[in-house]
Amino acid sequence: MVAAKKVQYSLRQEELMTIRKEILDELLKDYDGTDPQTILGEGGLLKQLTKAVIERALEAEMETHLGYKKHEAAGKGTGNSRNGKSQKTLQAECGPVELHIPRDRNAEFEPVVVRKGHTRWINGWSDTPGGTR
Repeated sequence: MVAAKKVQYSLRQEELMTIRKEILDELLKDYDGTDPQTILGEGGLLKQLTKAVIERALEAEMETHLGYKKHEAAGKGTGNSRNGKSQKTLQAECGPVELHIPRDRNAEFEPVVVRKGHTRWINGWSDTPGGTR
């Protein structure tokens, strides 16, 4: 078995992505502090956010790959287009997450955020079954 090499990144405070307080307030508007499972549990906010963020990142990757946004006229007659989605279960820190991975007609799309064959999302890395990245 090949040992996975850990890479440490050092970011200055101004390089860190920040989430606006208003967005967090909107996400937590119904949380009253009595049941942390609404955030951390099986169907909680953390799991929902993990799914939504990864799927949106995959859609952005597909837009970059094809060179046009979904439903844009620029995509007509290009020879390649979106072709539905495939399902994948990703083992994340918050538990298993069902993802819908976009496909293209020519089967040329290679996702980056969750690469083909990767099934785990632990500590920000998507690991392959063989343990290498």
